Amino acid sequence: MSFRTIRKGSAFLVSIIVLATLAAWAISICCFSGTNLQLAENQRKADGARACAESGVEVIRFWADRFSVSGNTDPAAVFSTFQSALQQDLTYNNISNITLTLDSSSINVAPVTLDSAQNKTFSAVMTPVGTDAIQVDVTGTQGSVSKTIRTRYTYGVKKDTVFDYGVATRGALHLSGNIELEGVNVSVESDVFIESSTQDEALSIIGSSQIAGEVKITNPDAYVTMQGGQASIGGETGEAALNHVSIGEEAPEFPEPDPGYFEHYATNIVDSSTDTTADANFENIRIAAGTNPTFTGNVNLKGIVFIETPNVVTFAGNATITGIIVGDGDLSDNSGTNQVNFIGTVDSYPVTDLPAEEQFAGLQEETNTFLLAPGFHLGFGGNFNTLNGAVAGNGIDFFGDAGGTINGSVINYSDQEMTLSGNNDLYFNRSGTTEIPAGFVQDIVLNYDPESYSEITF
Repeated sequence: MSFRTIRKGSAFLVSIIVLATLAAWAISICCFSGTNLQLAENQRKADGARACAESGVEVIRFWADRFSVSGNTDPAAVFSTFQSALQQDLTYNNISNITLTLDSSSINVAPVTLDSAQNKTFSAVMTPVGTDAIQVDVTGTQGSVSKTIRTRYTYGVKKDTVFDYGVATRGALHLSGNIELEGVNVSVESDVFIESSTQDEALSIIGSSQIAGEVKITNPDAYVTMQGGQASIGGETGEAALNHVSIGEEAPEFPEPDPGYFEHYATNIVDSSTDTTADANFENIRIAAGTNPTFTGNVNLKGIVFIETPNVVTFAGNATITGIIVGDGDLSDNSGTNQVNFIGTVDSYPVTDLPAEEQFAGLQEETNTFLLAPGFHLGFGGNFNTLNGAVAGNGIDFFGDAGGTINGSVINYSDQEMTLSGNNDLYFNRSGTTEIPAGFVQDIVLNYDPESYSEITF
């Protein structure tokens, strides 16, 4: 065999090897590309499924944020109340693409179509966790791929309440004469909130009356009337005062008053046979319906003063009150049939000053409330140095020379006008008040816990 023959055979063999290698490489590239395409498609579907789940999380969050229920609700019944409220909310708003299946331990949301062409949906299961939270598992799907996101909602209370203001009224507010609303520590303590849904003239200030704080009004069509060169808001007069007025604000919560909370303390009856004209001492009294007493002497009241309806109760003498006055009226009653009037002198002391005696046991902890009287018109025309706690009723007037310090807020539940007239200097001291005043019930709401967000695998 010659050397030339050997070289030709080797070249052919090398060529075959190279061609085979290139073919194998080409096949590998094709397979690798196909695998990458499949991986990319799987990732696309996984991302789509996750996006569907996140959409479901936001939908559930929207409806959960709308939920609230009275704080008097048994904690064990909050979940069932949420079930009913969610179903009613969907029905009321004609939401037909969200279908619920309810049982005693869960809320199941049937698959909701997001994109029928790509078979995108989300579904959800909501289950209670003890009596203080709800777990929500939302599953998103795209085709055959699914992803589940788990979140949690805890039961809490609304943070924004009327107790963030010195005066909060559902009706319009009218100031005339020489009225001053000021904060004891800072001007924000005398801030004013006005709902005024039935009256566009939400605030009128006539004469030399002044509001040291800011004013927020819910009615988007509201306007403010100011007459008199000294009328002021936020320390400014004229047009500049309106810079301290915000219109179209969201309404804070008006917590539900619960006078029955104190009823068990009121064991001593005051009726038509009781002499309320002489100097007297009373402890934990219940003023019987239809008594209409006028306290004209030097009267010392300790503990709870519980007023049945109907009644007109008048304090015309010198009243020393260490405790809480409670009116058992209807929160929707704005008629003024029931009244509590102060036309004499009032000295108010907090419940923490009550003696450590059996009849007051536990009452010393029920702080920050002076007068809680839903369905009662409240009139203040006498003198007081300090009212030790919040004042709440349906219609509130300050007139004459009534004035002093209020350690809390003045809350008017009536949609009728609240008036302050005469020469009243009201100083609001809300410093150190971190808890809702006694006898008021805040609504329970669902608070989304962002730290609970996680993707789970079953």
